[in-house]
Amino acid sequence: MSFRSRLLNILFWSIISAAFIGPGTVTTAAKAGADFGLPLLWALTFATIACLVLQEASARLTIASGMNLGQAIWKQAVNGRRGNLILVLVALCILSGTAAYQAGNLLGAMAGTSLLITLPPWLPVLVIGMIAAAILFIPSIKIIARVLGSLVAFMGITFLVTAIAISPPIPDVIMGLIRPTIPLNPGGGLLVLGLIGTTVVPYNLFLGSGISTGQSIKQMRSGLVVAIVLGGIISMAVLVTGTAMTGDFTFPALAETLDNYLGGAGTIILGVGLFAAGFTSAVTAPLASAITVKSLFGNRDPQKWESKSWRFRLVWGIILVTGMAFGMAGFKPVPAIIVAQALNGLILPVIAVFLFLVVNNPQIMKNRNNSLPANILMALVVFISLLIGMAGLIRAVAAGMGQDTGDLRMTVPGVAGAAVIIMGIVIYRISLLHK
Repeated sequence: MSFRSRLLNILFWSIISAAFIGPGTVTTAAKAGADFGLPLLWALTFATIACLVLQEASARLTIASGMNLGQAIWKQAVNGRRGNLILVLVALCILSGTAAYQAGNLLGAMAGTSLLITLPPWLPVLVIGMIAAAILFIPSIKIIARVLGSLVAFMGITFLVTAIAISPPIPDVIMGLIRPTIPLNPGGGLLVLGLIGTTVVPYNLFLGSGISTGQSIKQMRSGLVVAIVLGGIISMAVLVTGTAMTGDFTFPALAETLDNYLGGAGTIILGVGLFAAGFTSAVTAPLASAITVKSLFGNRDPQKWESKSWRFRLVWGIILVTGMAFGMAGFKPVPAIIVAQALNGLILPVIAVFLFLVVNNPQIMKNRNNSLPANILMALVVFISLLIGMAGLIRAVAAGMGQDTGDLRMTVPGVAGAAVIIMGIVIYRISLLHK
């Protein structure tokens, strides 16, 4: 493969990093850095590894079987009413998470625009939504991928430059990357869950599977690894950027803090970064939704779900319009974005379990099932995600009821046991559907 071909392949797979490096990443990672400093970097280390493991499995599924993730779930799950219910639940999980994500995308882009120019809050949302719709009408996904990859590269450079200018202590960075710690307050647990949900975006698993057709496993891995690792580094740079501010987290406060390190360019860098992140994700989220629904329900009559069909466009149109409606309704960007990321973090283990089952189904994989190391990695990803999600949920509920959340170490055995039981039951019940 020539250098040009490799570069284009990396840019093509950058659509995955473009989808998760949106305002959700900027907001969640920067707030994690602002509130807790460098110790939460480990969550991004885990999230980057988890993203790589699950995205590789999803893409390899398509290359090996000829079916994308949604089609594989359809083949495994369809068994009377129970199977159809599974498909509907998967679609609802993905669409609800994507709609929330899309609202955050547009709110983040609006926040970035407000740092650069004074406009009515609804106007940037409307303009960005209309431009996103125009791009989604482009018939070639490769064109979309290259445009988004270029914009993400620019946005990543701005945050990397900012993180370098801040010059955090290297020993603290290393310890933050490798030592898991979860703050004892509910907000800390929510941020950890959000950091995972904003990186391992559930709908991205369907998107990555859908666009891998026609590639070899070697091509896929070479492009995917570079794109996801670079995306993880950018996310970590955003968290480091957040450590530079003091006080309550707001976008203007973060911009003011960055100005102290980068002169007047700090506000410009943050504004452009938020706008670029929001714009790129505002395109990929609706596109991923349409690909997901098509893969789940378009198997009996594929022609009715082509990319130019009204059904396909209706799905991404609903997600885009829903996001625009919430974006123009005046919701506060920061809390809305963080909740959306945490929601995706809760949905992730469910979708990952389905992926685990289909890549181990010999009828689907044509006797090219997962290897033992791959299964161990996937099982660990599902278990840790479920563990963190349950811990965060328990703390949020306890805090809402006015109860002391206590020391996390006291809750680990119970939460871990419950996570094992739940994961086992889910895998067992779903596996019965294809027998």
